[in-house]
Formats: sequence, structure tokens, C-alpha cells
Amino acid sequence: MKPFTPLTHQFPKLQALVSSIRKSLVFPQNPVLILELLGKALDQYPYIKTLQNVHAKVYNLNFHENPSLGIKLMRAYAACGEPGLARKVFDEIPEKNVVFYNVMIRSYVNNRRYNDALIVFRGMVSGGFGPDNYTYPCVLKACSCSDNLRFGLQLHGAVFKVQLDSNLFVGNGLIALYGKCGCLLEARHVLDEMLSRDVVSWNSMVAGYAQNMRFDDALEICREMEGLRQKPDAGTMASLLPAVTNTSLENVLYVEEMFVKLEKKSLVSWNVMITVYMKNSMPEKAIDLYLQMEKYEVEPDAITCASVLPACGDLSALLLGRRIHEYAERKKLCPNILLENALIDLYARCGCLEHAKEVFDRMKFRDVASWTSLISAYGMTGQGHKAVALFTEMLNSGQSPDSIAFVAILSACSHSGLLNEGKFYFKQMTNDYRVTPKIEHFACLVDLLGRAGQVDEAYNFIKQMPMEPNERVWGALLSSCRVYSNMDIGLIAADKLLQSAPEQSGYYVLLSNIYAKAGRWTEVTAIRSLMKRRRIRKTPGISNVELNNQVHTFLAGDTSHPQSKEIYEELGVLVGKMKELGYVPETGSALHDVEEEDKECHLAVHSEKLAIVFAILNTRESPIRITKNLRVCGDCHIAAKLISKIVQREIVVRDTNRFHHFKDGLCSCGDYW
Repeated sequence: MKPFTPLTHQFPKLQALVSSIRKSLVFPQNPVLILELLGKALDQYPYIKTLQNVHAKVYNLNFHENPSLGIKLMRAYAACGEPGLARKVFDEIPEKNVVFYNVMIRSYVNNRRYNDALIVFRGMVSGGFGPDNYTYPCVLKACSCSDNLRFGLQLHGAVFKVQLDSNLFVGNGLIALYGKCGCLLEARHVLDEMLSRDVVSWNSMVAGYAQNMRFDDALEICREMEGLRQKPDAGTMASLLPAVTNTSLENVLYVEEMFVKLEKKSLVSWNVMITVYMKNSMPEKAIDLYLQMEKYEVEPDAITCASVLPACGDLSALLLGRRIHEYAERKKLCPNILLENALIDLYARCGCLEHAKEVFDRMKFRDVASWTSLISAYGMTGQGHKAVALFTEMLNSGQSPDSIAFVAILSACSHSGLLNEGKFYFKQMTNDYRVTPKIEHFACLVDLLGRAGQVDEAYNFIKQMPMEPNERVWGALLSSCRVYSNMDIGLIAADKLLQSAPEQSGYYVLLSNIYAKAGRWTEVTAIRSLMKRRRIRKTPGISNVELNNQVHTFLAGDTSHPQSKEIYEELGVLVGKMKELGYVPETGSALHDVEEEDKECHLAVHSEKLAIVFAILNTRESPIRITKNLRVCGDCHIAAKLISKIVQREIVVRDTNRFHHFKDGLCSCGDYW
């Protein structure tokens, strides 16, 4: 650890100013000089030790009655995050005026002590001081941030009486209050009645609609702004954030257009746009935008890094993620729990558990999300015992698990076949931690029982659930029925799924595989006909692989890549070598809407095989990292094991369920997925 360096030693100018103040304090006849020097020091370098030393000297020399000096001290203490010390100065002032009350209220509000701000305001009014146009906006913010609509309504009546309702800043405060508290008609009425409006007025209205998930109305306000020649700014974009999750493509494109039109793109606007892409499952666009930031030399902050790292994780863009990590270290952006959690998640989702654990171990502070990310990572890689050990360590640290943490540990037990441990944690969740099980927890337990071969018990458990099972629950049961060839329960699960999610192709394929495994080809044909009749198509397999900070995407049977010719030639050579090792294509994994003789051909061009071969051709270092949007099929699983042995490379594939680390002809999942 580096030795502590006093701030005055780090900033020579500050040292000189402090020295000047100390010298001037020897001469009590010159308070003007003290005020001037103190103002410079406090405005430029608010430093708590300096403040306390000067405060003590000023108090002893009876200069605390100087109003300007008292206000300077209060503001400086508040800027240092010490509103309690600002309050001490406030209490020492014998003759207060409105300005002192305003500064004290603002000190509390800026440090998120909203109730204290309201108490000071009450004392101000009861003391006979009349609030002014600086008081009301700040008190309205305190009401807004603390959801205190009742007090806010009283304030609205008060500002109306003193005719401050037409004041721009008061009006903006009222819009923000009503919007935050869900009173959108009232907020709109205030906006319409305002004699003058600025971009903050409109942004407050946009935020009100967005916070109440009325995204279309929020965008309509943006269009209205533009119609009145009030240009949206970065604040407008930030105001939209609460409602941009899983919105329509049209809405995303509108925000994108707003971003492009900004005359000055602040860091906030870049961060908002990256977040919009991430909240709408567009990781490629998020990464592209981050690379544009670098091109235009816009310096990212901790929020930027924390926002784009999940995109790197989604696409297994490990090299870019590492570069962002190096940047964060170089710029000393840590400790920052949001950023550190994003780094754990990045490395975990790229299968780099040692790096995820390293970030975790270096954290000064951890929240439940930090523990949960690492527990989930161990679970996805089949290291259930490590997940259990880490969960126990979390409990021993005093951190209480939440609902998501229990999903992580139950899922980890499921992936590793830890049946008894999973049952124990399910009981512990309800009995010891009083966490009410949600549908995700029930799905995990069904999956746990089904994977362990206890299909009948899993079905009985579903029948006793206190809520209606959803498609995730029935899907987990159907998957176990496919593995253990349980035709009777499999048909029940399939029937439920085809009723609740008739458009999901994966369930048709699962049912078709169950019939095929049992040799019931008439039923296989019937399922194929049903899919055609309902116009259901199997979701195309997509695999991503990173090369030189660019993510390359492959589809099954893809011939669009510039290296397609070389990829297929090399794949043919590998298939030949695989067959020499005993490889026989598992045609049960093939699509059932093609003829039997074509199945082997279709299997050969699955997207993960193409991505693996592309990586073999273009890289020499191990491991190869692939991300797939579907569950790895049985044939590709066999092929990846054999290829890892042939080329002597580790291959890491992340599918929708888990990680598969292929090395020397074996997989980390132990063929249990």
C-alpha cells in the first residue's frame, strides 16, 4: 500500500494558500484577507482538515459572526460530504438570514439528507423567515427525492400564494415532484402553465413519463420539444433511461437519432446510448459505440466501463474487456463496486474464473451482487462444490443472500448434480432467510430433480407448486424427459408448453427428439407437420468469436464470411481426422425437417463448428472462446471434444445453459448438461 500523502503536498498551490491563511490568522485585524485567501482555498481545493483548522481559528478570533465567512465554510463542508459540520457552523451563527437557511437546506439536499432539509425548512418558516425563489426549488427537490408528495402539495400552495409558481426553477421543481410521485396530469398542467420553459422543464416531464414506464408518452414530449425548437440534450436522453428496457426497435432508433443530432455529445450522452443498446439486447452496437468513443478521444469514466463490459461478456469479447480493465486500472477508477461487479461478470461469462476471482479478492467492499456473480460463474462451469463453498463463505461474512443469490446457488447445484445440497438450500431459503420462492427457484429445483433422474419427483413437485408453472418450469421437465426417455411425462410437459408457448420452436424440437430417441418416426413426422402448419421455424444457431477486437458471427451453413472457403476446407480435414478417432455423427441432433441422408451434412455446418475452425485458422494461442445463442447439440459436443484433442487447443463454449471447457478430448461438464 502506498504511504498517505497529505493533499497539500500533492498540490503546491494549495500548500501556499494554506500557508498564507495561517500567517494571516496571526493578524486578527485583517479579516478581509482571511476571507479572500480562504475563499480561494475552499473554492479550489475543499479539504476537510484545512476546513477544520481554519474553522477553529476563526471561531477563537470571533470572526464566526462574519456572514460571508460562515457561508463559505458551510458550502465547503457540504462539498466535502460533511453536512453535519456545515450544520455546526450554521448553529454557531447568532443572527441568521434567508441565505443561511438556503445554504443549509442545499447542503442537506446535495448530500441526500432530504428529511433533514425539510426540518430546516420548517424551522425557517416557524422562525419567521420568508422562503424565496432559491428556497422553494431546493425544498421541492427534497420532497421529490424522498417521495414526500404531501409536503410537496403544501409547498405548491405556498408558492402559489406568493406568486412564485411562474418562476422557472420553481416550476421545474414542481414538474419533477409530480412526475416522480406518479401525478403525471398535474406535472403536465404545471408545464403547460409555465410562462417560460427551458430544456430542464421538458426533461423533467420526459423523466416523469419514463419513471412511470410510459415510454411512448416520454418520446412524444421529445418530439414536442423539437417542434417548439427546443433541442434535446444529454439530460433528455438520461431522462429516458428508466423506460428503455426491452422497448421497440423504433423507439431505440429514435433515441439513436436524438444522440446523433446532439450538437455537443457529453460523456453522459455516450453513456446513455451505450446503456440503451445494452438494455435492448444490442451488445454489438454497444461495443461499436464504445470504439467510436475511443476514435473521437472521448475519455470513458467508471460508468462507461461498467456499462459496456456486459456487452463484452455477451459476445465473449475478452480481449476488449481486458483492455477496458487495464484502462480502469491505469485511470484508478477502482474501487468502484459497480465497475468491479461488471468486471467479475465479464470474466465469469468469458469462462476466466481465475481472473473473476482475482477481481473479487481485491475488492475492498462487496455487496450481494459481487458474491452472486462468482457463485453463478462456478455453477455455469460445473464447479458446484466451489459454488457451495463460496456461498458458505458469503454467509459467514455476514452478507445475507437475496432471492437472486439463491437462484445462483440452486442453479449451481443443478449443473453439478448436487441433489442433496440443492434441496437443503431450497429449505434454508424459505425457513431461515424467509425468502419467498419465486418461479425461478421452483424452475431450478425442477431442473435439479430432473437432471438427477428423479423425473417423477420433479413432476410431483410441479403439481404441488403454489403458483401456475410457467414455460421455464415445464421446459426443465421436458429436457429431463428427453435425457431419461420418459415418454409419458414428456408428453404432458410438451402439451403444456405447446399451449403456453406455441411459437417457441425449441419445445417442438425437444419433443421431436424424444419421439426420435424412442424410434417413433410417425410422431416425429407429425411434429414436423405441425411446425410447418403453424409456420414455426427452428431458431437459427449463431456463434460468436472475437478476433482483434472484432466479433465475428457465424450462422449454421454460413457462406458469407470472407474466409468461408478456407473454413470449409479445414473443417473437411478435421472431420476426416475425427472419423479416424471413431467419430460417428449423432444424427439425432439434426433438424427433423430434412431427409435422413442429409442430416450428416447439416450437422457438419453447425455454427459453433464454423466458429471453432475460424479461430483455429486465425489464432495460435489457447484457448478458443465461442458464444452460442442455443444449447450445444450432442453432435457438436462430441465434435468439440475431438477437435480439442486433434489440434491440442482448449475450446471454451458458452451456450444458453452453461460453459463447456473442452480439453484433450474431454469436457468440464462431464457430458452432464
